Amino acid sequence: MLSRAIRSSPKLPVTRSIVRTRHFSSLDLVPNEPAGPSVITDKVPGPEGIAASKEIDTFQDSRTHVIVPNYEESNGNYLIDADGNVLLDVFAQISSIALGYNVPALLELAKTDEFAKAAMNRPALGSFPPVQWAEWLKTGLLTVTPKGLDQLITTLCGSSANETAFKCSFMAYRQRERGGPEVAFTKEEMDSCMLNQTPGAPQLSVLSFKSGFHGRLFGSLSATRSKAIHKVDIPAFDWPAAPFPELKYPLDEHVKENEAEEKRCLEEYEKILVESKITRPVAAVIIEPILSEGGDRHASNDFFRQLRLIAKKHDAYFIVDEVQTGVGATGTFWAHEKWGLKQGEEPDFVTFSKKMQAAGVYHKKETRPNAPYRNYNTWMGDPIRALQAREMIKLIKQHDLVSHTAATGSSLASSFKSVFSSSVASGKVMNLRGEGDGTYLAWDMASPSLRDSFVGKMRVNGIQIGGCGDQTVRLRPMLTFGEKHAEILVSTTEKVLREL
Repeated sequence: MLSRAIRSSPKLPVTRSIVRTRHFSSLDLVPNEPAGPSVITDKVPGPEGIAASKEIDTFQDSRTHVIVPNYEESNGNYLIDADGNVLLDVFAQISSIALGYNVPALLELAKTDEFAKAAMNRPALGSFPPVQWAEWLKTGLLTVTPKGLDQLITTLCGSSANETAFKCSFMAYRQRERGGPEVAFTKEEMDSCMLNQTPGAPQLSVLSFKSGFHGRLFGSLSATRSKAIHKVDIPAFDWPAAPFPELKYPLDEHVKENEAEEKRCLEEYEKILVESKITRPVAAVIIEPILSEGGDRHASNDFFRQLRLIAKKHDAYFIVDEVQTGVGATGTFWAHEKWGLKQGEEPDFVTFSKKMQAAGVYHKKETRPNAPYRNYNTWMGDPIRALQAREMIKLIKQHDLVSHTAATGSSLASSFKSVFSSSVASGKVMNLRGEGDGTYLAWDMASPSLRDSFVGKMRVNGIQIGGCGDQTVRLRPMLTFGEKHAEILVSTTEKVLREL
């Protein structure tokens, strides 16, 4: 059933240590975390924050500033701004902070000779990797390799991770057409690619989904189908976009309609894959487990599994963009773990960034390029980010923070359902979603202006929260967000809804 696929909470692993048998507290990692929010200015940002933005604006566009934080003073789940306001941060730098601000264990890592020398002797990793590179990755990023994948390319950011996966897909697709990696390029291919012409520059495409977001570089921006302000005026590849289901909520009251909607989208998706073979074959399909920037849009686990199987049927590589959903945010380390993919059905590529702080692409050995320098740049990531990711992964496992996030999210969803079903939210809030996906919760406000007003009032009341899509409010707290923080968040949400 569709509703069950989305709403069921993931099973928590059996506890195996003293740390896991007691309730986790963010104080375990950040002993000096504030007890709660405190706002001392009438507006947020206040005068000091506004002045700081104006100074930056003399040389850099400041119109996207939300607040100007004082990162030296921020701690744990709390962000302190230039005016001294203490805000409970449930947005985490657009889902990019895993454990919190100024975590002592991470600060201690930064003080080590290993970290300092890696930072000050930054290598061109593709050509001059440090002697410790294999050890750093084998004890860090490679310990959380998604099932079925055994290769890793490190990159600089989420957009570059997706661009790298696109390039790998195109090269592997053409390699397969030629008959294998041992088949050499023809002179015609080598000459024509320098003119941006076929056959060296083939007319291939990447299929993405409406409302999806995959980055702001040229290839990733062509696959992005949300936030027009990022795309307008920019030349784009002529790549196809498939529909993504428009689910109705509550899910258990619209099972048949939602199943029909998913079926319609799958049929249109397959039709695009078939028809594209004539003019611009789809070499790769890219999908987010939850369409985040486009409004936190969900679909059933079976829908995603069918996307993967249909791509495989039509010889398209399958890329799962876990830049925002990865690293425990949804109550499993990788969100696509919930899809129920069987052996042989795993994605060909999984991209990551944000909460990992490092960025890159996990992939299969068969998609490794057939010649050197084909997926290459000077930095290819950053060794200090690999070290930071290794330490964070260790702490996430030590404190069982993925299971903690799953449990916290389940309780939080229940609390929000209670608030949103009361008169205080009537006519203001709808479509609460994300139950069973950890703290990755979202809801719609009745209008874009009401959403913006809600987010602004939450900030004045000590909660840094974010939006996405046209009128969606989304939660993106850290993995250390717990019961104490949830109580503050829910009570403040109820208070602000009364004021709207």
